[in-house]
Amino acid sequence: RFVPKRMVPFSFPLSKRALWDPVPMGDVIGAHVTYYRNPRLSLVEKTLRLAYRHAKQNEKKSFSCFLLGTLAVDEDGEGITLTIDRFDPGREV
Repeated sequence: RFVPKRMVPFSFPLSKRALWDPVPMGDVIGAHVTYYRNPRLSLVEKTLRLAYRHAKQNEKKSFSCFLLGTLAVDEDGEGITLTIDRFDPGREV
């Protein structure tokens, strides 16, 4: 079983009520997306141009935004495709 050193275990935020038993059960497994699938990224040109224009018009050096899309398993089951097709500049407040 291959588990890279850079992977970290899942952790959940503290809550007032326990929704599940936090005691680990079973063997450790790798949950990295590239461990089982061949990833492919598809980016719509219009989305990239909108993000670039927004970055150029922004007065601050760094800003927050969202790139939204869909994740799909390929027909052959061997790969996954992340298609980014929407840009959301977010809100300043």
